[in-house]
Amino acid sequence: MPHCIIEYSKELEAAISPDELSSVVFQGALESGLFTPADIKTRVIPYTSYQVGGTTAGFVHVTARILAGRDETKKKNLSHHILQKLQQVDQPNTSYTVEVVDIDVASYAKSVS
Repeated sequence: MPHCIIEYSKELEAAISPDELSSVVFQGALESGLFTPADIKTRVIPYTSYQVGGTTAGFVHVTARILAGRDETKKKNLSHHILQKLQQVDQPNTSYTVEVVDIDVASYAKSVS
């Protein structure tokens, strides 16, 4: 954990590659101090069709899915570190958002082959 799902407006790729965006979010999650490098998973999803308010401004939204049980302070710490790293990307007219979502421990299943 966490599973960091990075949704972003595709035109940002002119300034930052999906791999770089993934690395930025990975670093933010790592710097939160809550996870080891091996625990952090990132994936990126570009959007070509979207609307931000009344415009088509750029956006990056990260959903960090973590196993339930961490307190609000740790969740806030995680979102703060990821957002801080994203803000360093510093693309004009771009919205950066992060949310931390609990995964239900009872229904979570994992397999590695």
